[in-house]
Amino acid sequence: MTLSSDKHRLHKALPEFEGVKRYWDKTNNCVAAKILPGEYYVSVTNELITTVLGSCISVCIRDAKNGVGGMNHFMLPKDNSMGGSIVSDAARYGNYAMEHLINDILHYGGERRNLEFKVFGGGKVLDMKMDIGKKNIDFVFDYLKTERFSILSEDVGDIYPRKVNYFPLSGIAKVKKLKKLHNQTIISRENKYRDEIQHAPVVSDIELF
Repeated sequence: MTLSSDKHRLHKALPEFEGVKRYWDKTNNCVAAKILPGEYYVSVTNELITTVLGSCISVCIRDAKNGVGGMNHFMLPKDNSMGGSIVSDAARYGNYAMEHLINDILHYGGERRNLEFKVFGGGKVLDMKMDIGKKNIDFVFDYLKTERFSILSEDVGDIYPRKVNYFPLSGIAKVKKLKKLHNQTIISRENKYRDEIQHAPVVSDIELF
């Protein structure tokens, strides 16, 4: 199979996600969308969404009845809010990451009552005193509890990066802990992402449908 013929297999992504890297995954015999820190992806077709997590979190969400689902990849910035702030900058960024994914799933036919959630990541992989992974885990668990969503499955914490493959139509999530990782690609990528969001936190005023 040539690269050219592989490209012909790529059906169009939903309009909002045309900028996400997609390719033909020969192992799984389907289109794969690869998301990086700060990205998310929603699909209504038979494809997989893949990412590699260190201390970041990915939440996989789908509506099995209506055939739509997606995954995000995010990290909270350092909380610079004052003690009197009702909602911290970090929480606002996390809300933004969650609400955009959920709202796009609802926009493409999902129903809030049908949504199922799987949570991955939050490993302690960055050499810092603060356990950023745990902070991310605590946020997403609290968010889902506050919004009255239940978690169907999870694989969080520990000290290893993870590769996650998620199939929104079937709901299958395959997780591989990268225990023999010898390069700094994931750590460098997350440090760069953390620096970017630290200097430009996102303020969310979105309301869930």
